[in-house]
Amino acid sequence: MEDSVDRHVAVWAKELDWMDPVKEQIVARLAVLARYLQQTRRDALDTDGLSHGQFKILLMLRRQGPPYESSPSHLADLLGLTRGALSARLGPIEDAGLIVRTHESGDRRRVRVRLTDAGRTAFERHAASEEAGESALLSALSAAERETLADLLRTLVLAAETGPDATAPAPPAPRRSRSAGR
Repeated sequence: MEDSVDRHVAVWAKELDWMDPVKEQIVARLAVLARYLQQTRRDALDTDGLSHGQFKILLMLRRQGPPYESSPSHLADLLGLTRGALSARLGPIEDAGLIVRTHESGDRRRVRVRLTDAGRTAFERHAASEEAGESALLSALSAAERETLADLLRTLVLAAETGPDATAPAPPAPRRSRSAGR
């Protein structure tokens, strides 16, 4: 059975004699799957009424384990946000009852952000929506095929996380625009 990537590679294989068609099939299929998964996540967020940023806050609080709380500065660090950007994101989800901000006893300057029961429910509902979409996609594979795919993808992720192979040629240096130095 032919997919869109097969058609894409067939066209470019005629035009680019240096192109490795197997590499192109792999990379193009990974890109198609990444777009598919991004769209299913966006659809789940739209259904749940959460923005991506709001869900990430709920996710990071849930990841902390019981009692599902954190200091704002630690939460900002986890999310790669400034304290001000985090504060702006916390307001609407606090108003929605998904989190509460409390002060530590004896020191009003020390604030904790805690996931509420409603926040845990919203997180679980969204995580279950994502799980359903991902499971539907992977249902095209047998259990053994999923294991094999997971192992192969681990190998690629490890290669990406550890950097280029020492024997591989270095990628070309990025080109600077003429206006970059101005």
